[in-house]
Amino acid sequence: MRAPYGLNILDNCLTCPMREEHLFCNLPVAAVQRLNEIRSTAVYPKSAMLFIEGQQPRGVFVLCTGKAKLSTSSAEGKTVITKISEAGDVLGLSATISNRPYEVTAEMIEPGQANFITRDALLHFMREYGEVALRVAEQLSQNYYAAYEGIRTLGLTNSPSQRFAKLLLGWSNTTRNGDSLQVRVTLTHEEIAEIIGTTRETVSRLFSQFKKKQLVQLKGATLIIRDKAALEKMVTS
Repeated sequence: MRAPYGLNILDNCLTCPMREEHLFCNLPVAAVQRLNEIRSTAVYPKSAMLFIEGQQPRGVFVLCTGKAKLSTSSAEGKTVITKISEAGDVLGLSATISNRPYEVTAEMIEPGQANFITRDALLHFMREYGEVALRVAEQLSQNYYAAYEGIRTLGLTNSPSQRFAKLLLGWSNTTRNGDSLQVRVTLTHEEIAEIIGTTRETVSRLFSQFKKKQLVQLKGATLIIRDKAALEKMVTS
């Protein structure tokens, strides 16, 4: 089914092309059929807020298409992006399970589709299907380790260039083109700065420096990583 923003609506979890890859996708047929019954589908434009930090949890959002940034802010207004979520990710899971306020804000950074599951429906779904409860536990564990790694990177890596190199390496698990790695960059310099804990000006300077050193090359919105080994050495030095 066609939708606004040129998207294709994924209106049946059983026939979703990503069903074998993610938390609420790769489940037994009976569980997926039940998932079809308890979720509601909506299409969101860029900059739409799925939920806001501090808001009481209404439920989880299963991102079907598009990307969303998860961010947290200080009282002084400083913002840190904790994750860029992609299709298949379940957003708001820990807050919904614990019944505590959402710890981050989830904002779409490109148009996409998300399925919403209320907290009561999710808890009943977990009680009804042990496989779902196990997958949720695994996802929460992965979220914990991802948060730990993010804190470790920001807290123990003093150099912005090291944090920038590590971010690029994290993006590098993409389509190969010869000896290069191509990454489509949809984030602004400001958003990249919020990921690695620096300023927009520093990010612009780092892009310039990395291009001069022939570590990366920019072609429009496509970033080509030309020397992955050098980036890896920079991170470990």
